[in-house]
Amino acid sequence: MTQRPKSRDFSVLSYLWHFVRPYKLHVAGALVALTVAAGTLLTFGIGIRQLVDRGFTAGDAALLDRALLVLACAIVVLAAASFARYFLVSWIGERVIADIRKAVFNHVVSLSPAYFETTRTGEILSRLTTDTTLLQTVVGTSVSIALRNLLLLVGGLVLLMVTSPRLTGLVLVVVPFVVLPIIIYGRRVRKLSRESQDRVADVGAYVDETLVGIRTVQAFNHEDEDRRRFAWRSEQAFETAVRRIRARAWLTALVILLVFGAVAAILWIGGQDVLAGRMSGGELAAFVFYAVVVAGSVGAIGEVIGDLQRAAGATERLVDLLSTQPDIQAPENPDPMPEPAQGRVAFEEVNFHYPARPDLPALNAFTLAVDSGERVALVGPSGAGKTTVFQLLLRFYDPDQGRILMDGVDLGQADPEAVRQRIGFVSQDPVIFSENAWENIRYGRPDASDQEVLEAARAAACLDFLQALPDGLDTFLGERGVRLSGGQRQRLAIARAILRNPAILLLDEATSALDAESERMVQDALEHIMEGRTTLVIAHRLATVQKANRIIVMDKGRIVDSGPHNELIKNREGLYARLAALQFNQAQNAAE
Repeated sequence: MTQRPKSRDFSVLSYLWHFVRPYKLHVAGALVALTVAAGTLLTFGIGIRQLVDRGFTAGDAALLDRALLVLACAIVVLAAASFARYFLVSWIGERVIADIRKAVFNHVVSLSPAYFETTRTGEILSRLTTDTTLLQTVVGTSVSIALRNLLLLVGGLVLLMVTSPRLTGLVLVVVPFVVLPIIIYGRRVRKLSRESQDRVADVGAYVDETLVGIRTVQAFNHEDEDRRRFAWRSEQAFETAVRRIRARAWLTALVILLVFGAVAAILWIGGQDVLAGRMSGGELAAFVFYAVVVAGSVGAIGEVIGDLQRAAGATERLVDLLSTQPDIQAPENPDPMPEPAQGRVAFEEVNFHYPARPDLPALNAFTLAVDSGERVALVGPSGAGKTTVFQLLLRFYDPDQGRILMDGVDLGQADPEAVRQRIGFVSQDPVIFSENAWENIRYGRPDASDQEVLEAARAAACLDFLQALPDGLDTFLGERGVRLSGGQRQRLAIARAILRNPAILLLDEATSALDAESERMVQDALEHIMEGRTTLVIAHRLATVQKANRIIVMDKGRIVDSGPHNELIKNREGLYARLAALQFNQAQNAAE
């Protein structure tokens, strides 16, 4: 269950001023409208007093007409000021939250992969959506309500004292006994409201999880069990909602009983004063009006305090996220990358541990030099450190010790964006975005022309199946490219790398998801694109790396052997020869 954070440290809310400050004119306009609305409402009491004493009691019809006209004008002013206040405050709330969301997203995408190893994606999404929505309620509603009711409370108390000091003392004694039960019971209503929202969120999360894995659900005949579990969650949401409704109904009854009971008591006591000649009927009417305004203001402020507590907690979480500094940053004066790109790569005595696995070295005294245009294959068992080489070269991480050079520039002294601009990367599990083929292929070069996209698709042997889709390359590919097969997604990712036209090409099992015919077509395309480019290839299928200029055999983060295929295969005791023999036997058994 997601608990909304609460905090009693309201000072953290001052951080929001950083986002509100650009809209000072809107804030000023909202404050003016708010003040006018509150002031106009308080003048109603004076109007009521004049209306009763001079209009009704004195029997002056002309004065009654004028009083009603003034009251009507005041109502128009109140309506106009309330419109301006609501619109401006709501606009500020929406605008500020949109800015906060952009700031959080812009910051999150700059964080290093190491951060996401130790932080759940759902936690970040919660801060980006739930917490910002809570702040939108506070900035766009609660603050306005608090300020408005604070003005009404102060103004109402002053006018109560002016109207009848004796009854004001009585009100100040009675108000806490009326308001405190409402506030205390109101907290229970808010708690049940949060629980109800959490139960509804549980229902939504279960539906999302089930639909994402619908193929697995049906493959294991799990539909009846999922129906039972969904029904249970729905009933939990219903029961919590009923408790919330019951509590809110009791709160409504309590408000009516206490507030109107207090008003009746004040009316009785004030009526005695009117009969005794200690105050006029108009003064009593005005006093009751102000008493209702003051009581309502105190109750509203009490409600807002709970919202401000949760908003302070949400702000703390957002400040914590925004204050997180990425591990990988460009230095103040980065070393420029030479032009044109040459594609030379060098690892010098590199040691590296992943943050999530500090006791297990991923690379250990790793040294490798790759010349411009050279084709190098990395092979070895799982966990040997092959993918880590790519991660460090893309500067997703920095080495613990040693240096990594690209075209003679230390990556630690270069701008990460400039480094990645020279690299085309195809991962083993390609990422396809919820867009059409145009956008997916153009991902690395948003300014590429349609013709360049088509040429890249043709080179990656994916143009035919893309054009066969219902809307061709304009077809929506579904979430994570669900409308494509594994091999088709792989070829689309290769087209994306081809379009980028990089100096260095990184292929991490780029043909692992392809059938024999597709693999041959893509290999032909890769042969073409690898010409004149530095290429590093990770492959478990040794047949795909036999054409490499050099094969680097890795094990436990170290280089244990290197050379061309023909030389490595001769050393029958070597790791490469054992891997090759194992694959050869598997292929032979499959053929038989």
